[in-house]
Amino acid sequence: MPGAHPIPTASTDPAPPASRSGSAPLLDPDFMHKLEQLELVSRKIISGRMKGERKSKKRGSSVEFAEHRQYSAGDDLRHIDWNVYARLDRLFLKLFLEEEDLQVHTLLDTSLSMSFGTPSKLHYGKQVAAALAFVGLVNHDRVIMETFANKLDQGIPGVRGRSQMWRVIQYLERLQPTGESNLTSAARDFAIRHGGKGVVVVISDFLDKNGYEDALRYLLARNMDVYVIHVLSQEEVEPELVGDLRLVDCEDDDVAEITMSAPLLKRYKDNLNAFVGGLKEWCTRRGITYIFTTNQYPFDKLILNYLRERGLVK
Repeated sequence: MPGAHPIPTASTDPAPPASRSGSAPLLDPDFMHKLEQLELVSRKIISGRMKGERKSKKRGSSVEFAEHRQYSAGDDLRHIDWNVYARLDRLFLKLFLEEEDLQVHTLLDTSLSMSFGTPSKLHYGKQVAAALAFVGLVNHDRVIMETFANKLDQGIPGVRGRSQMWRVIQYLERLQPTGESNLTSAARDFAIRHGGKGVVVVISDFLDKNGYEDALRYLLARNMDVYVIHVLSQEEVEPELVGDLRLVDCEDDDVAEITMSAPLLKRYKDNLNAFVGGLKEWCTRRGITYIFTTNQYPFDKLILNYLRERGLVK
């Protein structure tokens, strides 16, 4: 298995892109209504740049009253409770719960290997990304969406409010698979661009000959909640290949000529299971939430059930 690329993916033409005329929408209205009941969760204290909808342990100046404390020289006079002063003849400040902004980052793999499967892994990833963005937007989170193949591409730098959902859908529908995957380079650029805390969700097949360890370390270094959604096609999990085959890697044109046999198929599945199990174990040991799925698993169930169980939404 060269690097982390056990799957020969180039023997099938790419699936049609989701943006073609007549294709089904990424999110249907009934499912969006169900998503309105959810919200994204961060396990860490969030420090956003704008006031959002989540309550912080810090004290600020929002409208939700928390408690009083005695006035000290230099405090903001605007926060004095004059009603208390009239009763007690002593100065007290009103303290309020600070509302903080949750930043939700999505890193979607758009490399050529994501074109494989029916529906393609990329289309499935777009649906997941759209659903997470919608949940964030209806809860007034700051949604940042970026894609990567051999480098990081900034797609949507940061939007808030459900009125911005059209921008997310329009952006996702235009995405096409291209280039080789280099998650390490993309993650390094991501770590340079983004500071603070929040949630970052990586949606990828992780078929990257550069591996995933260094890439995920870059994300962990930013002290964010990291979620990995590992998407493979059912054709990759249960390949239906027979006879003499010439397999061409769709990303770098590497060629392998094989004769498919029962022992070779078993070795392939053993390698695949080792790859998936290794990624899961690596993530779990470092506090990254790992979620495996295939393009045949209903993505609405992935969002409504599985991601809720894993703590990304509630």
